[in-house]
Amino acid sequence: MVWLNFPLYAIIILMLWLTAVIFIGFGESNRKLKAIGMAMLALGIFTLILFIVNLWLTLERPPLRTLGETRLWYTLFLSIIGFIFYVRWKYYWFVVFSFLVSGIFLFLNIYFPENFNKTLMPALHSAWFVPHVIVYIVAYATLGASSIVAIKQLIDVHRNKPLKPLSIQLADNLVYLGFSFLTMGLLFGALWAKEAWGHYWTWDPKETWAFLTWAVYLIYIHARIKTATKPTMALWILAFAFVVLLICWFGVNYLPSAVNSVHTYSST
Repeated sequence: MVWLNFPLYAIIILMLWLTAVIFIGFGESNRKLKAIGMAMLALGIFTLILFIVNLWLTLERPPLRTLGETRLWYTLFLSIIGFIFYVRWKYYWFVVFSFLVSGIFLFLNIYFPENFNKTLMPALHSAWFVPHVIVYIVAYATLGASSIVAIKQLIDVHRNKPLKPLSIQLADNLVYLGFSFLTMGLLFGALWAKEAWGHYWTWDPKETWAFLTWAVYLIYIHARIKTATKPTMALWILAFAFVVLLICWFGVNYLPSAVNSVHTYSST
């Protein structure tokens, strides 16, 4: 059973990433160490991809049904974003935080192991299943990365350090990209709901929080446009938006109103 092998995969990935981050940190003045670190980051990502592919083949279905399975995809996309943005902008703190968060999600899957199950409920046998979930997880990973930038900038403000315009611009670009995917996720979900249940929108608890998440990030975008000279307020909105996103993703599962929700993740 593939999930029984997951702790081994996860430990290997975590060790690769931890060692890589250390090598990159010490490699700021040593190109060889930095190159080794980058190779180890890439190897860790490749190992995670290998596990997901193996899980997909074993389950004989897309591994997107349970909360643990979606955490795998989130870890994958966030680590890829961290790798790409480090290559492009060389922000060491960004690669540290992005891989730290990715590692936390890997640890959660070790602590909360999944049961081996090939079944899918009838509504999931839809062409919209994979694109809807994948688009949302890409949005969550991208917006999560934007929140990492926001938190780092707020920490700098607390330490009386000046805000870095390039970092603010990085947060904006991540939000614009993530918001686009979030919007596509809403549209794909509505089309899927129409096909499966005959209604585009039913104000299911998950749908309600998805709309709230979309609205809060839209508020951030408008705040950046209208109050460009006061970025600190926008950064607080961005940090708060990630909390709303987390509630939408898995916090809704613990709300009493979600007992009969069709969107509640199953762990079995």
